[in-house]
Amino acid sequence: MAGADRATTMRSSDLTPEAMSALAPHEVAREVARIEAAAVADLAPRFGPAFDHAVDLLAALRGRLVVSGAGKSGLVGARVAATLSATGTPASFLHPGDALHGDLGLLRPDDAVLLISKSGDTGELRQLVPLLKRVGVPILLITGDPDSALGRQADIVLDLGRPREACPYGIAPTSSATAAGVIGDALAVALLLRRGVTPRDLAFLHPGGVIGRATTMQVSEVMHRGESLPRVLDSARLRDALSEIISKRLGMTTVVDASGVLVGVITDGDFKRVLLRDPNPLDLAVTAVMSTRPRTIDGAALLAEAVRCMEENEPGPITSLVVIDADRRPLGVVHLHDCLRPRG
Repeated sequence: MAGADRATTMRSSDLTPEAMSALAPHEVAREVARIEAAAVADLAPRFGPAFDHAVDLLAALRGRLVVSGAGKSGLVGARVAATLSATGTPASFLHPGDALHGDLGLLRPDDAVLLISKSGDTGELRQLVPLLKRVGVPILLITGDPDSALGRQADIVLDLGRPREACPYGIAPTSSATAAGVIGDALAVALLLRRGVTPRDLAFLHPGGVIGRATTMQVSEVMHRGESLPRVLDSARLRDALSEIISKRLGMTTVVDASGVLVGVITDGDFKRVLLRDPNPLDLAVTAVMSTRPRTIDGAALLAEAVRCMEENEPGPITSLVVIDADRRPLGVVHLHDCLRPRG
């Protein structure tokens, strides 16, 4: 049996460490992906009232959320804190060792703490809990054992289950770390929605890179206009449209009537489809081939909205939108690549 077939037909429970060591690296990678995907899928039914309670508490928090964990859980916690902060929930990471040696002073009674511990029995966190209770902050816990020592002392427990680790020896935290990170992401997204965070708010938090560009720049700032705008009259033939598409290099052209109003678009795909049914299509009228309901957008729209319109188009994603004025006259064309290109 070929290696790929062997990895496909054998379930993970059949794969001993010895069996996994016999697989090709790409087969090991597939098995790791499958095991971790199963761990994430197992989380869905675990989200319930405790998660709602956590979101209610954090949404009403006057201070900030302090995330803490040791070892790999600590690394996950640092990432969770960064994601929360980046989506509108003030958060920071505090290593439990640092907290036990003076940094606990950063906590205030109006803060909350999120602990991450797969076992629920992490020594550093167990030492930290009495001190947190003395400060009076709510304690949230992500753990695989809600009945553990930490689970019994936490105010809210988010159960990550006991997923099978992708590590063939079941030792290195792999699937469990992934699951804990997903719970953190779920909190971040739920809080983003609860707080009503908008794309403009995210732009303030992400002023650089592609995110900043997409959430601050308007379509009119990047659209192809003037001589760069592909356009043919509705009286033209397909050969004229093909020439315009080739010369403007946007993979499409607008079609306008004599008064300049948009009546359709023709794309590379339209040409391919017509070639399948007509071996000599160049003399066809553009009106016989064009799409009469082109997707359009206002020039004042943000690039993020343009990307969403292109990706969510029915029946399938497209790569360009026609920018029109109030009279449906084309002002420009915005291409997907223009929306995603980083600032220079």
